Amino acid sequence: MLFANIKFTNLWNVIGMDKQVNEYIGKQKSPQKEIIKEVRKIFQKTLPTSEEKMRWGVITYSEGKFYLAAMKNRVHVGFAINGLSKDEISLFEGSGKTMRHIKIPALEDIDEKTLVNMIEIVNKKAICKPC
Repeated sequence: MLFANIKFTNLWNVIGMDKQVNEYIGKQKSPQKEIIKEVRKIFQKTLPTSEEKMRWGVITYSEGKFYLAAMKNRVHVGFAINGLSKDEISLFEGSGKTMRHIKIPALEDIDEKTLVNMIEIVNKKAICKPC
């Protein structure tokens, strides 16, 4: 069977059927649309079993440990920080108590290696109850 190794909750994401996520991306202007599409690919490659869904009006992954949000002039990639060390938290911007972010103003500003490292740290260490 083609989808035998895929969790049922992720089946719709794999075949591109998450209507809300696709609508959210579709209504964004450039360059936010292209940035979100590229960062989305990185999330899907780095966390292939993570469920992608709309939550809080933005795209989320791993039950809210991560988010993608189109802003006026950039995209924010958000990360849960509970359970991270002070040094790890300092990788991110913002002053939130449970979530911080990085800002990506242009497609060429995406540093895939750094982003994958951040995703892996947060996925492994962050405690999200509930995010």
